[in-house]
Amino acid sequence: MLPQDLHDFADVAENYDLYLDAMYSTGDHHAGFQEFYLDFAKEYGKDGVIDIACGTGAVLLYLAEHGIYADGTDLSEAMCRVAEEKAKAKGFHLHIFPANMTEFSSEKKYSCAIIARSGFMHLLTPELQRAALLNIRENLIDGGMLTFNTFDPHPFFQARQMNTKDTDYSFRLEYTNQQGRREKIYNAISYNPHTQIMSGNWKFETLDDNGNVIEERIRPLKMRQTYRQEMKYLLELTGFEIVNVYGGYYRESGDNSAKNVIWCVRKK
Repeated sequence: MLPQDLHDFADVAENYDLYLDAMYSTGDHHAGFQEFYLDFAKEYGKDGVIDIACGTGAVLLYLAEHGIYADGTDLSEAMCRVAEEKAKAKGFHLHIFPANMTEFSSEKKYSCAIIARSGFMHLLTPELQRAALLNIRENLIDGGMLTFNTFDPHPFFQARQMNTKDTDYSFRLEYTNQQGRREKIYNAISYNPHTQIMSGNWKFETLDDNGNVIEERIRPLKMRQTYRQEMKYLLELTGFEIVNVYGGYYRESGDNSAKNVIWCVRKK
């Protein structure tokens, strides 16, 4: 059984959309992500689209609202459950199923696969990354397209996180949860240069009407940083060719000054 991650917890899944809205309202590198994936699905998805690591359906439901009925899968059963409830509430009957991206299998093959935002970074070893890419390739038709993103590792932040413990919390944001309570989110991230893994905890504090903490929850999170040359080699090993590399969801240049790296690759 895999160790639990932030997204496996029901309380996180139920409030995920709410705190992401608060997070992204203050500026982030995900601006325009839904439109990017819609354009990608329109261009390459004529033989079917699958949203891998679909979470609570931010991309999946946006595609459906624009006439593209994609399948969705996520490792977290809690996330799949929330996504399915949201889809049904909107009148969409979508195939959403819990599965690991390293081994999921569908009855059909797709011409387009999407791993939105940081989903790929939850694969914590090169072996898991390779297994996922090979498995996705098996679920694509010949010439099928895959898009996913990584972040260029930043030496300044790496150095700082190497001296941070998973209890050195910093305030991240405040939002209103599903029960109408204010919650504050703090996170602590440390970095291991040998494994290239960022690991840490998110702390959720629920407040009463007077601002006093009435509940505290700690949820773990791990993600792996991948260098571009390493990624290029993995793609070559797993039978993909690079079509485009962007530095943002508005198709900005993907030169080495870009922090957000969006890969668009084709099954050979």
